[in-house]
Amino acid sequence: MNRKNPIRKILLIVVAILATLFALYPVWFVILASGRPGAQLLTMNLPSMFLPTTWSFENYQFMLFKQPFLTWIKNSLFVAGMTTIFCMLVATSAAFAFSRMRFYGRSFGLILMLAISSFPGVLSLVPVAQLLTAMGLYKNLWGLIMAYMAGTLVFTTILLKGYFDTIPIDLEEAAMIDGCGPVQSFVMIALPLARPALATTALFAFMGGWGEFPLASVLVPAPDASKTSMVALFQMANSLSVPWGQFAAGAVLIIIPILIIFLYLQRYLEGGLTLGGVKG
Repeated sequence: MNRKNPIRKILLIVVAILATLFALYPVWFVILASGRPGAQLLTMNLPSMFLPTTWSFENYQFMLFKQPFLTWIKNSLFVAGMTTIFCMLVATSAAFAFSRMRFYGRSFGLILMLAISSFPGVLSLVPVAQLLTAMGLYKNLWGLIMAYMAGTLVFTTILLKGYFDTIPIDLEEAAMIDGCGPVQSFVMIALPLARPALATTALFAFMGGWGEFPLASVLVPAPDASKTSMVALFQMANSLSVPWGQFAAGAVLIIIPILIIFLYLQRYLEGGLTLGGVKG
């Protein structure tokens, strides 16, 4: 009977711990910087680089009560939420059609979507800005939502199509034998079984609209009432004297909605839902 070398096992554990600390320390560093009084980013006190030896909420108070930070968060939530809702409505039906139906141009459409997804969204910044200007949606949050949808829809469709391919079609055929139509089998059979993929895709779509900066900074060059949180934070730091403490506090506050959404969707991130669904 072969047994693992205990020294090798210890080394693997040490490497895993070091890799975890290396990944988590930047986030912890931002949290520590947000609690330091003033605009301090670094400190000469070695323990303060790792532990909150001195902590103050003045940076959080400044961001919440002396800046329109809640307005920025509301704008980001609106943009990311609408982007997610519209993308999921279109992507689920499009992905199911590409997965289950055979129609003229299907293969070309899949190849075209893969080709489009390989190009960075920044390359389309100028034509998107021109289109939104012609439509009267430049400097408008709805125009930004349309731009995000155009960039996110391809990725979400490809992702959901791959998951719909793994769902046995026998389940939908059995439902049709029992009297369900194509739409009913899609809504009552395919969508419930695709909950893990829907939750993951919705999370990616939301994060794409929440943390995006280049498009938001160009397409909505508006006053504070229309800024998203990322653009507003960047403009705070874009000066000769950067308020690092306030910047770090804003970054910590921006992370909180993503954590809440992830924790809410985590219960849907379950695997093997269709395992054993069909006996053959």
